[in-house]
Amino acid sequence: MPKQVVIPPGTGKPLAPYVPGTLADGVLYVSGTLPLDADANVVHVGDAGAQARHVLETIKGVVEAAGGTMDDVTFNHVFLKNWADYAAINAVYADYFPGEKPARYCIQCGLVKPDALVEIASVAHIGR
Repeated sequence: MPKQVVIPPGTGKPLAPYVPGTLADGVLYVSGTLPLDADANVVHVGDAGAQARHVLETIKGVVEAAGGTMDDVTFNHVFLKNWADYAAINAVYADYFPGEKPARYCIQCGLVKPDALVEIASVAHIGR
């Protein structure tokens, strides 16, 4: 099966040469997602929880555009700018994954936009 690019309506221009998602053989790969508006400006500066919600809503939009739901997400890669934001991000994360949780890892690192506090990339199995 050939790969299919997934770009939800209203998606802004990416910061680099990538697409929001790629679907291949029922597996959706969601690119690293930052808390950006359509003009690539960081939203909710200084509020890690609000940034996490924005990121997860964006990921949800990609998953739904591919025909799935957040229940289809099987793995998340979570990147934090500061461990002090870990609890706030986890509180929001739990809202999006209330039942069985996807596998994940979480690391602290610098992010491409200095005001961004969180970035998440996801893998989902659509139509399993």
